[in-house]
Amino acid sequence: MRQPPSAIALQASGLRKRFKTGRSTIEVLKGVDFDARHGELTLVMGPSGSGKSTLVAALSGLLRPDEGAVTALGDDLWGKSSGRLDRFRLDHCGFIFQGFNLFPALTAVQQITTVLKYQGLSAPEARRRAEQSLREVGMDRRANQRPSELSGGEKQRVAIARALAKQPRLLFADEPTSALDGENGQVVIRLLQRAAKDHDAAVICVTHDPRLEAYADRVIHIEDGLILDDRRPPGSAGRAEERRLEGAEV
Repeated sequence: MRQPPSAIALQASGLRKRFKTGRSTIEVLKGVDFDARHGELTLVMGPSGSGKSTLVAALSGLLRPDEGAVTALGDDLWGKSSGRLDRFRLDHCGFIFQGFNLFPALTAVQQITTVLKYQGLSAPEARRRAEQSLREVGMDRRANQRPSELSGGEKQRVAIARALAKQPRLLFADEPTSALDGENGQVVIRLLQRAAKDHDAAVICVTHDPRLEAYADRVIHIEDGLILDDRRPPGSAGRAEERRLEGAEV
């Protein structure tokens, strides 16, 4: 059942995170409030060291904050035991990283079926869903290729297919275009946009690339551990781009 487009998928309040470096302590997040909605692509932007990757790690259950709370899909994320937290990420979260994180020995389709089998899918269903996801990102003809045989853009498409095959309700991307040229970067951000629109996921993307703003429903700027700006592009640019791309092949 599809969530209403405005339904909040994830909400955080008062997030603080500190790291010790020698004798000093650096506060990377300084009481951040945040929310993300189903069916929307939210960009989190800021310079290096601003806290944007730390924020997403805290929102996704990868890094426990020192203070604050995160409610994800109606659950208290950091109130879960480590085992339940691992299961929550496996069942409901997709992750895409700048380094692709593909297994060198596995083909594109195996990258996906391996993860789906951990979710409990049968081998035939895992294969069917993997092939469908590769087709969705335009990689079905490369299904039997290993990472060494793929370009950077193709590797990132496989990583996106792997994330989408899980049918996540929360999708986190950390600098997914930083290792790609402009053309492949645009392909990737369009795929993330479609993940929000077609799969009704809440997509949260960390980036420092201002060219991606045209595809977003919402842009949040963070600097020195604080959110400085939270806005929606004028004229709903993200939705306009979606309409322009409707029916087009990636």
